[in-house]
Amino acid sequence: MRCRAAVLAEPNSRMTVETVRIDEPGPGEVLVRMGAASLCHTDLEVIEGSLVYPMPIVLGHEGAGTIEAVGAGVDESRRGQRVVLSWNPHCGRCFYCEDGQPILCERYRELGGRAVAFDGTPKLHHGNSSVHTMFYIAAFAEYAVVTADCAVSIPDEMPLDRACLLGCAVLTGVGAASRIGRVTYGETVTVVGCGAVGLSAVHGARLAGAAQIVAIDRDPTRLAAASRMGATQTVDAAHQDPVEAVREITAGRGADCVVESAGNEPAFRTSVEVARVGGRIVWLGKVGVDEEVAFRWGSLMGEKQITRCSYGGARVQADIPALARSYLDGRLLLDELLTARITLDDINHGFDELRSGRAIRSVVTFDS
Repeated sequence: MRCRAAVLAEPNSRMTVETVRIDEPGPGEVLVRMGAASLCHTDLEVIEGSLVYPMPIVLGHEGAGTIEAVGAGVDESRRGQRVVLSWNPHCGRCFYCEDGQPILCERYRELGGRAVAFDGTPKLHHGNSSVHTMFYIAAFAEYAVVTADCAVSIPDEMPLDRACLLGCAVLTGVGAASRIGRVTYGETVTVVGCGAVGLSAVHGARLAGAAQIVAIDRDPTRLAAASRMGATQTVDAAHQDPVEAVREITAGRGADCVVESAGNEPAFRTSVEVARVGGRIVWLGKVGVDEEVAFRWGSLMGEKQITRCSYGGARVQADIPALARSYLDGRLLLDELLTARITLDDINHGFDELRSGRAIRSVVTFDS
């Protein structure tokens, strides 16, 4: 079948909306009619060439939609289900899957750089050529073919333009605080960087019962958003020394848990400086794979625990439906993350807004 998709032909160029062919779902796969897909900084890294993938490619890995067709071996009852897409298919049989680390699945990592589907084949085509797929999804298209276990069912009443945020940013940020950071009632949490992931970490700390949540950023608008998401104090790093500010807030001790989500060298250094002795540090951001980050050795001492995390320790089959229900019950805040709804034809402008820092999450909405 044919559908419209935003295709990136080469790094540092504009995407063009093209009509592409998409394969029918194969064994263990489903065809999803996309309802919404949000714009993430990881997509921007591919556009700007710092994250290298083969081209042409359809980006997008935060998506939600409705299952329209199923492949062999998939229960027919799944047709018509509303779903959030997970970008972490895994084989369930390799060393890492059996060790409880599906994010490190050997097949997932083997195929990831080839930008194909999890069965090793391309699913999108333009003319006589194949079009690559980002993160096994390619959400910036009207349809996507994914493995059935990566199409996670959600309640019918869940709005898809909010649901798509659960697929990456919210799951990562909330999980970084609650699961990886192990935030407990009464603790002090510091979040460095208040984009969509950092704001989700702020909210995750609030849901976990943190007594003090200190949000650090250089953008007053994002700090205001952090306050709405549950931050008890904010620090404008453009005008304050964040290390001194956190120490003053914590009577000189430092934070029990620090979540870094800015993805730059100063933020990584700040994260270890503001953690108390014996504290826990979760790194979500990233710099180029060959870049070096320097630390003051003393900032690493004192039994501090540092964990690099990509997906918040997600258990998608349980976590995504639970988060959707939390939103519907009024406990999980998602509306505050959504900056703008745009069409597929406006996607380049959406990334301009993300690049400038004016957008937290812009969401492409499809007719569904």
